[in-house]
Amino acid sequence: MSGWREWTRHSARGVGFVVLVLLVGAVFGLIEPRFLSAASLNGIARHMAANGLAALGLTFVVIVRKFDLSIAGVAAFAAMSMGAMIAAGLPLWLVVVAGLALGAVIGAISGIAISRFGLPDIVTTIALGSVGAGLAFVYTGGRSIFQNFFTSGITDLNDARLLGLGVSLWLLVAIYALAWFVLDRTRTGLAFYATGENPRAAHFSGIATRRFVALAYVLCAMCTVLAVLLILAESGTAETNKGANLMMPAYAGVFLGAAIMGGTSVVASFGGILLITMLLDGFALMGVPYYYSDGVVSLILLIGVLAFSDSARGFLGGLRILWPRKSPRSIKGGRA
Repeated sequence: MSGWREWTRHSARGVGFVVLVLLVGAVFGLIEPRFLSAASLNGIARHMAANGLAALGLTFVVIVRKFDLSIAGVAAFAAMSMGAMIAAGLPLWLVVVAGLALGAVIGAISGIAISRFGLPDIVTTIALGSVGAGLAFVYTGGRSIFQNFFTSGITDLNDARLLGLGVSLWLLVAIYALAWFVLDRTRTGLAFYATGENPRAAHFSGIATRRFVALAYVLCAMCTVLAVLLILAESGTAETNKGANLMMPAYAGVFLGAAIMGGTSVVASFGGILLITMLLDGFALMGVPYYYSDGVVSLILLIGVLAFSDSARGFLGGLRILWPRKSPRSIKGGRA
């Protein structure tokens, strides 16, 4: 019986999310008809691919109950590093492998410092992100890199199509499917969730909790590198501010998806980043300044958490005891 209730609950949340996405699409379509055009939808797919990869990496970190605020710095350093390698004429496959290795090293530094040495996750990741942002200026002193970009084949990641959809979107779906399988269908995934739910109990159950915390940061940094790769493919240049706008949509997508779906998961992050990307692209198409659109997205994130989070609703419900409602009988007695 409890299994049936749980299935019904998740199904209701899923249906509610689909209705919400359709409602957002319909509202933007009425306000700005270009929103539903093929070009606009392709743009949403491209932006969702980059934002979605950053959100997927962050999902692993959130599952183990940690934070990673180094995403922007890692993205800047990775963008300039891969740009420098492309300008030097290295094969694209080697650039991608080297970029992923660089991300893995940065993520390992964060993960080991936090899991093994007990450093606070927020302070550590802010520090490493700042170091990465500073190192991004070493290559050119802040100037953009564009040499060999159009001959290296990197722009094909943005232009290529498969069954009418961009290759970047297919890449996103494939990586999300792999992550879903690992987290939801393997013992490794159970270890990630156990590490986040109760690290002490997980440790005494034989789970190497420190290793999984460190691995979460490694995966987060590597996914950030992949997101930057798609951004470079779209722009055709490497700049120190590439990826600077990845962190806010990533966090908003992960937490909004978790609030709507009832918990952090790969599916929840995919849905959350879809909704956030639709909102950001819709506001951009309408000509809304970015500082307004970011504020609206943050407000929607807060409303979503309050509306769909069981803990938030329970807290608000608990506040009712501060203002107890009088029963009709007590009111009648008081008047008497």
